[in-house]
Amino acid sequence: MGVSKSLLASLILLLLSLVHLIDMAEPASLTDTSTATATSTAVAAADASKAAVHIVYTERPEGEEAESFHIRTLASVLGSEEAAKGALIYSYKTAASGFSAKLTPEQVEQISKLPGVLQVVPSGTLQLHTGPAKLH
Repeated sequence: MGVSKSLLASLILLLLSLVHLIDMAEPASLTDTSTATATSTAVAAADASKAAVHIVYTERPEGEEAESFHIRTLASVLGSEEAAKGALIYSYKTAASGFSAKLTPEQVEQISKLPGVLQVVPSGTLQLHTGPAKLH
């Protein structure tokens, strides 16, 4: 079974649009605004330095708004709804169900194991070949 060229082109455009949206999003602050001890602040700063933007693909929630489901899923790993809202960069609701968030490697491991989470992938920017050279 082959995939039609128009379907393939549509999928590529969708992927590029998602990458563009993520690239344009401003990174959220991972620091908590509540008072904290010097030790926990140092630990949070060390964790934040290891954090990177990831796309978390989820099942489509039934009976719940997608963004609420995404925040609840993220909060179960980050510890609070406030922290989840701070880490959430974008919530995908149309072509795919999921969200992008700044996560540490440990958080990626934890969120990958949650029910309803299908896949977690690092975000990246792809470069298109736009020159006059023939593509091989």
